[in-house]
Amino acid sequence: MSEAQDDLTLDEIRALLAPALARHAAFDGWRPQAVTMAAQEKGIDPDIAALAFADGPVDMIDAWFASIDAGMIAALPAEELAALSIRKRIIALIEARLTLLAPDREALRRAIAILALPTNAVRAGKLGWRAADVMWRAAGDTAADFNHYSKRTTLTAVYVATLLVFIDDESEGHADSRAFLARRIENVMQFEKAKAKLKGVGGGEHLSLSRFIGRLRYPAI
Repeated sequence: MSEAQDDLTLDEIRALLAPALARHAAFDGWRPQAVTMAAQEKGIDPDIAALAFADGPVDMIDAWFASIDAGMIAALPAEELAALSIRKRIIALIEARLTLLAPDREALRRAIAILALPTNAVRAGKLGWRAADVMWRAAGDTAADFNHYSKRTTLTAVYVATLLVFIDDESEGHADSRAFLARRIENVMQFEKAKAKLKGVGGGEHLSLSRFIGRLRYPAI
């Protein structure tokens, strides 16, 4: 390990190793062996790397998902998103995540299986919430009322549903997953339009994703 790496905090080591962890987890599972391999690849002392992931598999998955959050933000600068409607921003953000996850779908499959265990339910919920929160903040959401929570609950469900399609999607460019996502969003839009008509909302009212997703609980599948 270099002198510069000697000065890294455990949080910095987690961030450094996270992308490499996913590559090794695809073969070795989310286990200590993946940490050792990633540490060797990045020139980090394996014993120190083990300390950075002392909480086990979910800690490793957490770090990887955090790296996906960061990669998504880097791929879609604020000025680029600002030119899009809210609906298109959310779609673009989820699609950016799919692009980042694509090289490591087997690692994602293994991660989902681990997070699906009853003992990991609380942590899994927090990770899903965090992804939705990062996406909404990137999309420019500033809601501080109940909508803040309902938006994230709904987006978590849409995102998780898309991931479950994505892990088995063999279509070119994962077109089926992207189409699935578009349908989920469109279905919610249609539901909101029908709901607005029942309430006597005039046809000229603007309907946006930020409005309907804050008021609707959408099923995961």
